[in-house]
Amino acid sequence: MPRVVAPPQITNTNPFRRMANDVRLERSITVPFPPGDTNFSVARTRGFLRDPLTLLLQAYDRYGPVFTQRVFHQNIIFVLGPEANHHLLVSNAANYSWRDGHYGDLMPLLGDGMLAIDGAFHRLSRKAMLPMFHRERIALSQQLMVEEVDRALDGWHDGLQLDLYHWTRELALRIAMRALFGIDPENARQHADAAQEFENALSFWSKDYIFQILRGPGSPWKRMRTAAKRLDAIIYAELNRRRASGDLGDDLLGLLLETRDGDDLLLTDRNIRDEVMTLLFAGHDTTTSTVAFLFYELARHPHLVDAEDFGLELALDETLRLYPPAWIGPRRSIEPAEIAGVAVPGGVPVEYSSWASHHLPDVWEDPEAFKPERFAPENREQIPKGAYVPFGGGSRTCIGMRFGQAEVNVIAAKILQRFRLDLQPGYELRVRQTPTIGPRDGLPVTVRASKAATGLGDGTSREPLAA
Repeated sequence: MPRVVAPPQITNTNPFRRMANDVRLERSITVPFPPGDTNFSVARTRGFLRDPLTLLLQAYDRYGPVFTQRVFHQNIIFVLGPEANHHLLVSNAANYSWRDGHYGDLMPLLGDGMLAIDGAFHRLSRKAMLPMFHRERIALSQQLMVEEVDRALDGWHDGLQLDLYHWTRELALRIAMRALFGIDPENARQHADAAQEFENALSFWSKDYIFQILRGPGSPWKRMRTAAKRLDAIIYAELNRRRASGDLGDDLLGLLLETRDGDDLLLTDRNIRDEVMTLLFAGHDTTTSTVAFLFYELARHPHLVDAEDFGLELALDETLRLYPPAWIGPRRSIEPAEIAGVAVPGGVPVEYSSWASHHLPDVWEDPEAFKPERFAPENREQIPKGAYVPFGGGSRTCIGMRFGQAEVNVIAAKILQRFRLDLQPGYELRVRQTPTIGPRDGLPVTVRASKAATGLGDGTSREPLAA
């Protein structure tokens, strides 16, 4: 009989205990940290929270692809560029733990979902969910995506002013709730407004760390936990409804419910809740940011959209290069290793940043420019292995990658069939980066009726893109 793999023990998320453990582990290392800025610095800590891209690129210039930065109380090793990314994500991925890295900071909201588990439990959980992300299932989901996008566009007209970021946020959450979990967003409102509660919860990570460690009434922590409990009510109500009806459903939630009776994987209701919360977060937050950044760049380069050879898929790839939503990949080394010729100790934070790696001038020509032609077939094959990693890589490549790409394609194609979007006068993009990057001030646009159809169809004619 196969061995049943149980969930990991719940991790303590008390920030003071986590900091104490970080300090203890740092003091126990036997291999020195790589070169870098290892003295305590309030300015560096604030800089990393507010403009990490600049800080990381400057450190890369000074120290090379593997370097150390002290952020708040601890030294963190950052690895940038093709060789270092491939080491961390593919060739030596087993030496780096997700659960013990800074993904633990998200656990008070997301719990033990796919972002925070390792080993056999992660492998079997991923295997249980993979059927929902096969091409055939995604093709079926695209019809639902079209329905939801058409519904959301019903009120659009020439001259309308709106915040595209917030418009997409509600749309993407509706799609994720219906397509992945069969939850009717309208019925869910009896428990909470899911889109608003996600906003309330995620705002916790936009606060300076000193405010995140506060507890008690009125604190950001208390507001985040209140929002999480309201979201939990939606999820647990759906679990109870399905069990009472005897119909577990033909969707991702149904797969997870059936897994409870499997021979090799034990999932509790809490584990199912954690996977639902993680995928709702990943499935709407990343899509929302990508759509906003895509139309920001298209508004600044209108000639691209009007060109006969405009390729939406190339523009999407370039958007993900400039603005990869999951901008950082936190890990913790297990054993000492060598990355790009640099020795790194075991037991310490080791993090890659797709955002920074995608802006390296010695890897990408004119890295700040929006050039979709970089990803034309004849150019794509010239991109070094490990240079382009918006969805991670190896066995931990984002499980929802194709679903998310299909969703962005449908949303963008539907909009471009009928409209063009102009940035409102005076708008300047400011990027916020916690926990995923997005436009700090939203994306205020003016809707213009399109003078000509783009020939993009309804977004369902292309297969979902592969990384």
